[in-house]
Amino acid sequence: MKILEAMTTLRCCEDFSMERLELLGDSVLKYAVSAHLFMTFLNKHEGQLSSRRQETICNATLYRLGIERRIQGYIRDAAFDPRRWLAPGQLSRRPCPCECPVNSEVVTEDIHRIDDKSIIIGKACDKGHRWICSKTISDCVEALIGAYYVEGGLKAAFAVLKWFQIETEIEEELIMEALSSASVRNYLPKVDVVELLEAKLGYTFQMKGLLIEALTHSSQQESGATYCYQRLEFLGDAVLDILITRHLFLSHKDTDEGELTDLRSASVNNENFAQVAVKHNLHQFLQHSSGFLQDQITEYVNSLESSSMDRASLLSSGPCRGPKVLGDIVESIAGAILIDSKLDLDLVWRVFKPLLSPIVTPENLELPRFRELNEWSDKNGYFIGIKCENRGDSTMAILNLQLKDLLLVRQGCGKNKVDAKAHAASLLLRDLEEKGLIIPRNASRVEQLEKNSGTVKHCNNVLDVMDTQNVAPPRQKEVAVLSTTTPGSVLDKPLVVKVKLSKGGPRISLYESCKKLQWPMPTFEFVKVEPSVCSSSCGSSQKVAPQGFAFASTITLHIPNGDVISLTGDGRADKKSSQDSAALLMLYELQRQRRFQVQEV
Repeated sequence: MKILEAMTTLRCCEDFSMERLELLGDSVLKYAVSAHLFMTFLNKHEGQLSSRRQETICNATLYRLGIERRIQGYIRDAAFDPRRWLAPGQLSRRPCPCECPVNSEVVTEDIHRIDDKSIIIGKACDKGHRWICSKTISDCVEALIGAYYVEGGLKAAFAVLKWFQIETEIEEELIMEALSSASVRNYLPKVDVVELLEAKLGYTFQMKGLLIEALTHSSQQESGATYCYQRLEFLGDAVLDILITRHLFLSHKDTDEGELTDLRSASVNNENFAQVAVKHNLHQFLQHSSGFLQDQITEYVNSLESSSMDRASLLSSGPCRGPKVLGDIVESIAGAILIDSKLDLDLVWRVFKPLLSPIVTPENLELPRFRELNEWSDKNGYFIGIKCENRGDSTMAILNLQLKDLLLVRQGCGKNKVDAKAHAASLLLRDLEEKGLIIPRNASRVEQLEKNSGTVKHCNNVLDVMDTQNVAPPRQKEVAVLSTTTPGSVLDKPLVVKVKLSKGGPRISLYESCKKLQWPMPTFEFVKVEPSVCSSSCGSSQKVAPQGFAFASTITLHIPNGDVISLTGDGRADKKSSQDSAALLMLYELQRQRRFQVQEV
């Protein structure tokens, strides 16, 4: 059953698909290749190992290996069509003549490169040719690896990797050689560091030099050290990836692939590992010779301690991002334990599960703030205006969100565009929460913080928030704008709108125009009308509605701080065409109001 699941895509519209197994297989593949490279190339540094790993696990390589094993012929990439099912000896009553310029059984091509609109992905012609995206084949390779891992563990996964001709076997001699190379690390001057950390981890190293290597920053090389944690961090990254992904896969069996990916992204990232390092005081064991790095670590530790009780920081983009070294040492320690235990993944998980707890669940999953704002806007038909500019060492982002009768503007600062947009988005989300448009997912947590900390300073604007993050404030005095005027509501001159009259053209033109002006998206409602001769598209071709009735769509457009326009289009044979009719009518109405200048192309 798992093999069938690994060969079935979402296009089949089944109750199962390869998506979850693909996510797991991706982690298994990454771990297997990383461990093999680490053991095989003891003299290669982390950058060289990462380059080799990427070359092995990239989609192009997996696609080539899948084609060589001819798995494309087994992939189910289209829903079952009973009208084309044939018993042996029967002839099809719905023939699909072959017009494919190929001789192979399956045609693989990136879906974005296909210009012929008549081609349907996954549908076979009478000669058995099917168009399949190249990424579908690479995804299937990963899904098969995941399926074998679920059913037979690492041994079965390594067997299918060998079948795909991916070199991952690790001989016992390679493990012993890796251990012997770590035995030369001198740990006697740091024996107290080793013993304290072993007690904290609950694990005693057989080869103490591995732990010293996992804690040594590259700045120590200036003092004569011949090693650092980077190679172990390369391995530990893959180790924690497979362990956490396996835990999430088995713990949330009813969770779809999209949410499972979000759970993994929230758990397997440098920022989360940095917080784990600070929570368990692992940063105190870091061996380095950099005063600047120490200042960064101290600032980050202080920001975490202050934000845990500060509501303003909680409602903003949160504390500043941790130095990469903090997350790296968590990964390097995981890599060190794996080597010391001779690749015992279960032992590594027993050590790290308490350190990583609590592990995120679907109930407490929090999406990145900008993504959360973007998804809410898409769902409700609004557009976000974004403007970023550099302010010395920081970046300022200005986000504006045009509602039906209100313009919200917030700005935030960060070390880069991502942080700045997240900062501003968190403030916009708070504004939406205060207006009752969004229910805060962490409402109970915020209330508990207020209760425990007594009086809490309320954050009224972005300046208050940035004070808690040690970020330079923006130059503008007023950063929260609740306006009733938007640039798109009053136009200096009509907006030129080019419209294609083919199916979908009017809707696309209206959508792009609303996005450019930041108007809320128009809404459609359709009703069934009397059967009649009706147009199948925006063109002049006519046909009778085959189902015995037609559809007429009513479009409603809210112009910010202006009119609400509602129009009903002509009856059409299908819903999409009826929406095109209504959208075209709206475009010409806006032209009549001298807001648009419509040009048919």
